Order: sequence, then C-alpha cells, then structure tokens
Amino acid sequence: MDGNIDCNWFKSWFDSPYYHILYANRNYEEAELFIDNLLSILKPEQNSHFLDLGCGHGRHSIYLNKKHFNVTGIDLSVESIKYAKQFENHSLQFYVHDMRKPFGETKYDFILNMFTSFGYFETDNEDFSTMENVNKALKTYGMLVLDFFNVEKIVPNIAIHEVKTVNGIEFTIDKKLEENFIVKNISFSDKGKKYHFQECVKVLTLKDFEKYFYANNLKIVDLRGNYNLDTFDSKTSDRLILFAKKNK
Repeated sequence: MDGNIDCNWFKSWFDSPYYHILYANRNYEEAELFIDNLLSILKPEQNSHFLDLGCGHGRHSIYLNKKHFNVTGIDLSVESIKYAKQFENHSLQFYVHDMRKPFGETKYDFILNMFTSFGYFETDNEDFSTMENVNKALKTYGMLVLDFFNVEKIVPNIAIHEVKTVNGIEFTIDKKLEENFIVKNISFSDKGKKYHFQECVKVLTLKDFEKYFYANNLKIVDLRGNYNLDTFDSKTSDRLILFAKKNK
C-alpha cells in the first residue's frame, strides 16, 4: 500500500473522542428506524441471537435488545466498547474483538455489519478471513446483513473538499481515490493542538462481495439501496445493503 495511506487508521481514529464528535449526526433515532426496517424483512423469531460486528457505541445492538432479542456486540475500539458496556444486561453483551479473528464458539441466527464497517484492511486475505469467521459463526441458514456504500455512485464523484464545524471544532475534510481505496483526510485544531486522522476504505463492488461470499458458503438473497430498504439500483442508490444466507 502507498506510504501516504495508513493501513491501521481505524485503531487510533475510532478510539478518539473526535470521531464521535464529527459523526454526532449518526443518532439513535436513525439507528432505530433502520433496525425497524430490517426486522420487517428478517422476521426473526423472538429467541434469535444477533451479532453486531463492528458495533461501535452499540446503538443498533441496544435497540435490538430493547426489542427483546439476544445481542452480542464486538468492536476493535476499546473506548467504544467501554462506552457500550454501560448498557449491558443478561441478554446484551459487548466485547473488544478484531473481526479478523474467530468470534468464538457461539452460533448466531443473524450477523449485522452496519455503516461501512468492512473494507478497512490492506489485503484480500484479511477480508476473506473475516468472511470465514462470519461463516463459522452463523447457524445453518443464518443471515448476514452487510451495509456498505455503493461504489458505482460514490467513486465517480469522489474528490471533495469540505469544511464542517461541529461543537465549535472546524474539521477540514479531503476525500480522494488512491490505489483501490477511498481515502479521507481529516484535519482540525482543538485547544491549541493540531490533529490529523485518516479513513481508508477499500473500493468493493457487488462482484467483490459475491467473491467473498461464494468462498465462504454465503449466498446473496436480497439487495437494498438505502436505510429505508428500497430496492438497490447500481446508479442511484447511496448504499449497497447485502442480505446473504449461509447454506448447509
């Protein structure tokens, strides 16, 4: 990977309080609407067990649990899991975990990977390893729901320069395509100190996901294009939300 790209960006950025300041608009109301829409399609039985893979602060997990489902949330970010743990109960648990490593012995009815929580890793092998772990953790005929951005719409309009002020902090954001990654450079100052963080997400098409899934016994059974779960259109949809079922 190019020396200008930090392939471990997520380890520092997700643990930074500024990540949550910049993306404060990702609120619980938005998460709850998305989960309600998902449940109307998935129609899970009441004793279903969900794994929220890359759960962040746990907003999707918490709401799922309020709907009386068993939920486990895992994330690499120590600070995110520390925050989420305040909501734990007998049917809601959070753990620090790297999705490239096996998830343990528990088998899940549903695995959710929300809000572009995939495609961070430098090599295809790491992505394949993650999908292998998903396959092993799903029950037979279990379902993976993976929410990614639609590269066919995003990439042609990728170059942006944006200044965004949140909580009195002025974030300068520059986004561009480098190699096969969308790279977002985020710069700002706070309390007299300058900061710079980076987000790097692999450009993954539907064909790429088909390749990952096919190799790991997962079959795409539905595609949706936004959080209202409207039908996916490769030219106009903002999101690529994949529903993949584990075969025998």
